[in-house]
Amino acid sequence: MSETEAEIVPGRRREVMVVLPGLMLAIMLAMLDNMIVGTAMPRIVGELGGLAHLSWVVTAYVLGTSVSTPIWGKIGDLYGRKTIFLASIAIFMVGSALCGMAGSDIFGGTSGGMGELIAFRAIQGLGAGGLMVNAMAIIGDLVPPRERGRYQGIMAAIMALAMVAGPLVGGFITDNLNWRWAFYVNLPIGAVAFVWLLLRLHLPKYRTEHRIDWLGAALLGVGITALVLITTWGGTEYAWGSWQILGLVAVAVVSLAIFIPVQRRVAEPIMPLHVFRDRNFTLVSLVGFLLGFAMFGAINFLPLFQQTVQGASATNSGLLLLPMMAGMMAVSLVAGQAITRTGKYKVWPLAGGVVMVVGMWLLSLQDVNTTTWQTGLFIAVLGLGMGGLMQTTMLIAQNSVEQKDLGVASSAATFFRSIGGSFGVSLFGAIFNHHLTSNLTDRLGPQSAQMAQGGNSARLDPTALAALPAQVREGFLSSLADSISSVFFWAIFISILVPVFAAFIKQIPLRSGPAAPGSAPKDGTGDVAKDAMPVAAFE
Repeated sequence: MSETEAEIVPGRRREVMVVLPGLMLAIMLAMLDNMIVGTAMPRIVGELGGLAHLSWVVTAYVLGTSVSTPIWGKIGDLYGRKTIFLASIAIFMVGSALCGMAGSDIFGGTSGGMGELIAFRAIQGLGAGGLMVNAMAIIGDLVPPRERGRYQGIMAAIMALAMVAGPLVGGFITDNLNWRWAFYVNLPIGAVAFVWLLLRLHLPKYRTEHRIDWLGAALLGVGITALVLITTWGGTEYAWGSWQILGLVAVAVVSLAIFIPVQRRVAEPIMPLHVFRDRNFTLVSLVGFLLGFAMFGAINFLPLFQQTVQGASATNSGLLLLPMMAGMMAVSLVAGQAITRTGKYKVWPLAGGVVMVVGMWLLSLQDVNTTTWQTGLFIAVLGLGMGGLMQTTMLIAQNSVEQKDLGVASSAATFFRSIGGSFGVSLFGAIFNHHLTSNLTDRLGPQSAQMAQGGNSARLDPTALAALPAQVREGFLSSLADSISSVFFWAIFISILVPVFAAFIKQIPLRSGPAAPGSAPKDGTGDVAKDAMPVAAFE
């Protein structure tokens, strides 16, 4: 019996619940890492140096995730997901171990530690690309979209738990142990998820010969990498009109221009272009891109603001993120139950986008005098908006394609959110560095600005800042606060596009029953009909 031939039956719901803990652990692993590392980042920079390269620690991870996500989704569609899923967990664990050893005596000390960490974060990101997409695709195989709202609440709760636990664990590790354990903590969690899924996850094995579109994957990877380097280096490392930036522009344009005809001609395209004929799929892909751009790009600077400007410890800065996580979890749970009960989903990304804009605007008002409770209120509003967007975009994407393209849909939704985050982190990092240099120059003179941007010699440590003369410290903190606020200000203009695109999403009934393999009947508008739901079975 193939993955697309059988219905989910009540007796098998127990088997779904047996597999669910392993899938949730994998999702938690990917989410937990981002939050732990964000909280530990000021201490990492304090030891390894390189404030100007702060965004690259995140960019390398997101870039690795973005490049690998379409490949993980496609090979999961072709060969079955269990082995592919386990491989992604293993790669993620290896990358985590290497990140924890960056700048240690094993690799020659801290002199090149930041460069090592960035490289190892890219490896970690390659594995992370398969965690979320395969977990979501497996759930999509087992559960029809109409019933998926029941599990959406569980997924939202796990994500919120990871987002709450991440800063707390990261803060505890940073304050009481060493930042290296921010990466080592992934190893036991990953090991449990690996063993659980190895023993409990039973999906059909494919025997059909397939061919991976390696040329398409390579072209896509080159194009994405060039685009991220443009946003990272443009105006900072190199002038926008320099040959380096113009050369990257040419590489991006050529590789992506070749990628499109390649996808039309190969038998098994890495990203089938036909899925973009569906209006909803294209719209939620754009929404996901903008969500990642604004959210990941801007939120990356919150722990820096809380620890350095507001003087919170790493642990306390984790606690200060609780309002955002609570808001996101509450809306996600309500949205999941409402979608399951009514089958209506359009209102959630639309309302979520509007609320997210309000949250970004409030965060842009922060300065050196902003209190912790005010920041908590602002990020709670942002969390409410995120709760209406995170799960519904994936649900709409999966509901817009045939079952045979479920992995592609899941990977595309994850990919556009990840690549948006990569662009956001890079661009907002450049904005942050530019404003910090300008603000420091105005307040303290060019020497201080040069020190703040001085590569590996730069140290951003709250303890070291406390030892500075009062006038210098106040000038630095004011400059830092204004620079971070400018990031949220620019994020407003990206966020505003989310509800604009969400308004054009068409309300198509969620599929709730099985259909013949490889088919997805249309409802006369070119969209998938209500009763077309091929689902998976265990072997």
